[in-house]
Amino acid sequence: MSLRINDVVPDFEAETSEGPIRFHDWIGDGWAILFSHPKDFTPVCTTEFGAVANLSEEWKKRGTKVIGISVDGVEDHKGWIGDIESYCKGRVDFPIIADEDLKVAKLFDMLPAEAYLPDGRTPADSATVRSVFIIGPDKQLKLSMTYPMTVGRNFGEILRALDALQATTTKGIATPADWTVGQDVIIPPTVSDEDAKAKFGEFETIFPYLRKTRMPK
Repeated sequence: MSLRINDVVPDFEAETSEGPIRFHDWIGDGWAILFSHPKDFTPVCTTEFGAVANLSEEWKKRGTKVIGISVDGVEDHKGWIGDIESYCKGRVDFPIIADEDLKVAKLFDMLPAEAYLPDGRTPADSATVRSVFIIGPDKQLKLSMTYPMTVGRNFGEILRALDALQATTTKGIATPADWTVGQDVIIPPTVSDEDAKAKFGEFETIFPYLRKTRMPK
């Protein structure tokens, strides 16, 4: 069955570039992002890992751990980290899961059940292992997205989506298209005008079903 929004994400044990983990224990009581890759030492993925490394302080500000996964082994990961750090001029301070048996990829529905890694494989053999999962402190899936191998992910958008998720899950609001922190937010239609006034103060009614207000403090 597909992993859906609000499902509790699978727990698992795995080896990583920073040692063994149990996933739910590693997440702890904060937010987490799992982002996956089809193979180490590949061009697009190297730029993506560099982007994640350079956002280290931004993840920390949001109480969010990040963890990568690739269907290669720990020693390959450690060798690849050197290339990533050389490319981004920063430090990879997050673990990379070794998923040589595709266990995690299949748990998160990134590959068909019959998928395997042939000898001399190329990234195309595990092409669909290129996903992002944002996970809440309740261990539930809050957002997922999957990219093709040729298109590098926009981690600025992933950071923006994380901001929106953290705001909407704690403040009882929704966010409009392209929203960033500091901009007006949407009052959910389930909140009456009277309750909206009491909860948010002044608000703008664009349509009866579309009301905007300042971001609650």
